[in-house]
Amino acid sequence: MSASRALWGRNALLRAVSISPSPTGGRATRSAGLSLECRRRFTASTRAMSSFYADWEPEGPSVKTQIPGPKSKAAIAELNEVFDTRSLNMLTDYTRSVGNYIADLDGNVLLDVYAQIASIPLGYNNPVLRQAARSPEMINGIINRPALGNFPSAEWAEILKTGILRVAPKGLNQVFTAMAGSDANETAYKAAFMWRRQRDRGGPSVEFTEEEMNSAMNNQSPGASQLSILSFKTGFHGRLFGSLSTTRSKPIHKVDIPAFDWPQATFPQLKYPLDQHAAENAAIERAALDEVEHLIKTYHVPPCAVVVEPIQSEGGDNHATPAFFRGLREITRKHGVLLIVDEVQTGVGATGRFWAHEHWDLPHPPDIVTFSKKAQTAGYYFGNPELRPNKPYRQFNTWMGDPARALLFRAIIDEVEKHDLVRHTANVGEYLYGKLEGLAAKYPDEFRNLRGKGMGTFIAFDSPRRDEFLAKAKTLGVNIGGSGQSAVRLRPMLIFEKKHADILVDVLEKIVTSW
Repeated sequence: MSASRALWGRNALLRAVSISPSPTGGRATRSAGLSLECRRRFTASTRAMSSFYADWEPEGPSVKTQIPGPKSKAAIAELNEVFDTRSLNMLTDYTRSVGNYIADLDGNVLLDVYAQIASIPLGYNNPVLRQAARSPEMINGIINRPALGNFPSAEWAEILKTGILRVAPKGLNQVFTAMAGSDANETAYKAAFMWRRQRDRGGPSVEFTEEEMNSAMNNQSPGASQLSILSFKTGFHGRLFGSLSTTRSKPIHKVDIPAFDWPQATFPQLKYPLDQHAAENAAIERAALDEVEHLIKTYHVPPCAVVVEPIQSEGGDNHATPAFFRGLREITRKHGVLLIVDEVQTGVGATGRFWAHEHWDLPHPPDIVTFSKKAQTAGYYFGNPELRPNKPYRQFNTWMGDPARALLFRAIIDEVEKHDLVRHTANVGEYLYGKLEGLAAKYPDEFRNLRGKGMGTFIAFDSPRRDEFLAKAKTLGVNIGGSGQSAVRLRPMLIFEKKHADILVDVLEKIVTSW
């Protein structure tokens, strides 16, 4: 590593953003460029022009050592003394990670199309988000973190209305904020159970019986309701007790953990290319919907809600058509069962719509939509006021979310709108998919079941040697993730451009021609 690079510490990026007066005399504008010192000392490669932020990120990836290199290996060994590192992918130097590029301690800089498991929306060390982190509101939220259920700030309604609720899915105008994706789903399930029992009991004004109150303390019926959440095979919804019971992606997620006796339906296993198997896939989806309806009507622990991902992300990037989801909405409405759409991984623009379920053109919106990851906060949206519990403290915990993270999401929304990043992602995704179609035609045994056409950059394919594929990608300067048994999933950030797609496609071809 160069001497200048070695000297560059954490303070360099702290000076990366400045505020300048607005030329219109209004609100101050945020300078998008990194500081001169910062730009000089990030020497992985020549600077390239970004469409969004000037002189921001390197021209391309730079691999200087094996990954992990000697410095990373030493740091990993130290970390392992106090923290389990067996799932470690890459020990990261976040002070040197920038834009679409992730860096390590050894000077390796990789194009990152995994993005912290689909969680980074606007790139590492985004200058506008760094400025938001310095705001008095953010500082107040961090050091005076409130117990939101009891002591919300006077500004909390304004923060929600100008941020989280500004991008609420159509028909959903309320939010319950949470801590993470698992928490969002867990609390959504609780809302569904309370809604159903309230309906069965006769409405919100009907009091609980003494038997219900007493039996609940013994985890017995009728206080502990005999209800379930219906989920899909190969789905993933989190790792808490309720969410884990609806997770069906990999045994390692579930083994040894007590689980609820809840039903699972078959998620359509479509054949690709979709346009060549339309009739067959329609029959597959019809069979899946018939199974859902059968389980709703007959399962011995009645479902009060169905939870589904728009794309099964951890379970292998499994897709279904809009017709399937419209049929699912019709069935849930027919039987008085809630539809919970888990947008934890698919939400916030990656599919070319802000929310992936917008692709379905539903005649009636979902009852609940959960979110996290790229939002950098979490929770669930809903519209029906009956989904608010009839009494306080039924849906409650100390934090009930995090104002600092809600403010960060608001800043993310501002940038997404300013740069039209949802439309941008749709366009770049179309470009990338076309390039991948070319690779799949040229190397059909290496790029199998390419999927995600028309879904922004939320694209995947199957590899016959997936784990080896991912490891090889690192040596060539790209960080990619997998899902399911054989899928290679692409999860670029919203600032991913065509030039990045070209780098990615070039590396993918190098991988399959290196075997």
